[in-house]
Amino acid sequence: MANHFSALKRVRTEERRTVFNQRNKARLRHQIRAMRRLLIAKDAAGAAAALPKTFSIIDRSAKIGVIKKNTAARYKSHLHVRVKALAPSASK
Repeated sequence: MANHFSALKRVRTEERRTVFNQRNKARLRHQIRAMRRLLIAKDAAGAAAALPKTFSIIDRSAKIGVIKKNTAARYKSHLHVRVKALAPSASK
């Protein structure tokens, strides 16, 4: 058990940060899961509409440190490639 004032304060701070991080990580996971469901269902219009919101949540997660910057870039790249593959090609 923490005995010093600063250590007790640290425990309280960590509890608050843990809740904050869990909430943001869950928000990120749910949004990515929703995007993947749209991609699996081959819903091109729905996926294209959800892409900006998903990118926004990914960027915010990277900004606040829930995920690393490179992980965010990888998520965005993979999702964008899959959304582009669903869209009807203009060359046909």
